Amino acid sequence: MRIKLKRGKQKELIYLAKDNKSWLKLSKCLSISPAYLSRDLKYENRILSEEIYLNLCKIANVNFEEHIVDKLEDNWGQSKGGNISSRNTKDFAHSDDKEDLAETMGIILGDGHVSEIKREKKIRVYCIRIAGNSKTDKDYIFGYIPELFMKVFNEKGSVMTAPNRNCGYFTIYGKNLIEYIKSLGIKSGNKKMNNQGIPCWIKSDKILLARCAKGLIDTDGSIHKISRNNKNLRIDFTSKIPQLLTDTHEAFVSLGFNPSKIICENHFFLSRQSEVEKYVREIGFSNSKNLKRYLNLRNN
Repeated sequence: MRIKLKRGKQKELIYLAKDNKSWLKLSKCLSISPAYLSRDLKYENRILSEEIYLNLCKIANVNFEEHIVDKLEDNWGQSKGGNISSRNTKDFAHSDDKEDLAETMGIILGDGHVSEIKREKKIRVYCIRIAGNSKTDKDYIFGYIPELFMKVFNEKGSVMTAPNRNCGYFTIYGKNLIEYIKSLGIKSGNKKMNNQGIPCWIKSDKILLARCAKGLIDTDGSIHKISRNNKNLRIDFTSKIPQLLTDTHEAFVSLGFNPSKIICENHFFLSRQSEVEKYVREIGFSNSKNLKRYLNLRNN
């Protein structure tokens, strides 16, 4: 059974139960993932199972019966577009353009998360979510990425903003899509725990490697002046995933760059001005934030 509350009441119930708890602590109380709780349920993209609803009421010590507008059978989603709707199992027609695909892999490796969310011992939600700053990455998250994913996967996806957090999200659903992404070498779940690296089919082709590097720099990279006294520019790549950090460093070496050694076990630089210019000229930025910053720093 699934419980549908009046609009806004599901979010209210969740916050009443959360009180001063962290999202992690509350999610453990409910035996669900923090991401599913703080994104899908909180923003009412999914309705509550009866078990979660009752647990929330118990934790919050409230009765929300007066706010229930419907009680739906668990197979409701098959016909009404719920948690096991056709969008999770539908077929998709992916593009044969491997260069665009390699860039999407870089984006997913950087700011993306591949999820297979289990509820009641079954996987109910399959999705890819890309996160970014809703202000500085606005054009990238809400414009470029949806267009690229539409081009590569023929799927529109959806965008949303988290109020008061300056976070923007692009989300795309589909079991078959996730299975395809996994077949390309990206595992679902926590990338750091998986020690995710760049897939071999990308590393073996320099053209694809360059496009993947673009996706990685656009998400987990930055550009800045070396110091207050040294106005030269530097491209910085940061990752807390050891294999991804090593693979990306080796990728730049393979592409003819001379990156610094990996520093503090989480980042490295391109500091030679000729190589910063080479990166901009030969690989470039799809994230307009980085391009604007490069032009502004170069001219000031």
